[in-house]
Amino acid sequence: METTEFYGKEKISKILLKLAPPVMLAQLIQALYNIIDSLFIGRYSEEGLTALSIIYPIQLLMIALAVGTGVGINTIMAARLGQGKKEKANEYAGIGTPLALGLWFLFAFVCWFMMPFYARLSTNSQTVIGDVVLYGRIVCVFSIGLFLESIWTKVLQAEGDMKTPMFAQIMGAVTNIILDPLLIFGKIGLPEMGIGGAAVATVAGQIVAAIIVGRKGFRKSPGKAVYPGHIAKIFRIGTPNILMQSAYTFYIFGLNLILSVFSDQAVTTLGLYYKWQTFFFIPLGAMQTCIVPVISFNYAAKNIERCKKTLSTSVLFGMLLMSIGTVCFSTIPGQMLSVFSSDPVVIDIGKVAFRFIGTSFLTMVTSLIFPVFFQAVGSSLKSSMLTVIRTVVLFVPLGFLFSRFGLTWFWLTFPITELVTSLVGVGFYIQFLKKNVLSTK
Repeated sequence: METTEFYGKEKISKILLKLAPPVMLAQLIQALYNIIDSLFIGRYSEEGLTALSIIYPIQLLMIALAVGTGVGINTIMAARLGQGKKEKANEYAGIGTPLALGLWFLFAFVCWFMMPFYARLSTNSQTVIGDVVLYGRIVCVFSIGLFLESIWTKVLQAEGDMKTPMFAQIMGAVTNIILDPLLIFGKIGLPEMGIGGAAVATVAGQIVAAIIVGRKGFRKSPGKAVYPGHIAKIFRIGTPNILMQSAYTFYIFGLNLILSVFSDQAVTTLGLYYKWQTFFFIPLGAMQTCIVPVISFNYAAKNIERCKKTLSTSVLFGMLLMSIGTVCFSTIPGQMLSVFSSDPVVIDIGKVAFRFIGTSFLTMVTSLIFPVFFQAVGSSLKSSMLTVIRTVVLFVPLGFLFSRFGLTWFWLTFPITELVTSLVGVGFYIQFLKKNVLSTK
């Protein structure tokens, strides 16, 4: 089916049910390898598990820059395809590869030099500091596969190809899963590399995924004359997503600093939550990925009703599936924590934390989908404001405030933040509807 017929006329629920499963399967594999990664490291050393929690914000920042730039390209391509301008869409796709290489070099250069300072800022344990520096430098300096795969994946998704990225991510994850125990523990004659082995396995998986999507996602570079204008537009569209993702880096880093006052085990607990979150947020992540080209296409075609329908359908699907996470976090937190850690302090802290956080999952659907919706319709300011409100205005200040009453109350930060952000998003959405109803009369 042609893109115009598919995005413009097909039933929204059918579009999402067709686009989402490949994305969800790929994200499921990604979640499994993140969980398995932590499982092996946790068995190797408790300090390594803490190091993974500390380096997690830096990995999120790297992913934010790569994926956010790809989303900018994806959104513009979808809009151009909606306008019937395929050649223009290919111009933006062609800029993707050199842009990815430039971003990778800049990020790798900075991270190599700042990693020791970042590690010392986050913990006083020399063992953990060494693990953070080792793991962090490997995953950042050799992240070229992540940057290329992120751009090429978004190019293919803009054209409606979800299967190739899915296969690429599966193969990348399988590579990581196979290499993890071999390199961490030194199996079949390989050296025992510990947490460094986990890092090598991670970048190897990223490179495998990049090679697979690159076969279809690479586009010839356009003339140099279009680069300044096109790059400016890519970042103007992609910046809200970059901010949304990178804001996670700063708020998780801030929460880590708050929790470090209590204990390293409290920091580890937060890291384990985010490991499990990756698994349970698969439906929501799929909705975020799939609605961008659909909404961008229909907004460019001035079909507001299909934009509204896409949003409502994605929220409904997201809430139905996220309710599973709420049930699990509320009923079996101890079992979930025991998968990674045998430390009784971590498990005791985590039982309380998981039950508090689980209550925030349903409102988190709207707090995270609204920014994506506004990004897709070109309302970058509203998208960015929701992200800033959630991560800068609410998360860290509320976390600090609640922590003054004790560690248990700290976890109340999560449900309060998601509820307030969702309410603000609803207000912005009402404004959007009023503006567009008036403009069509």
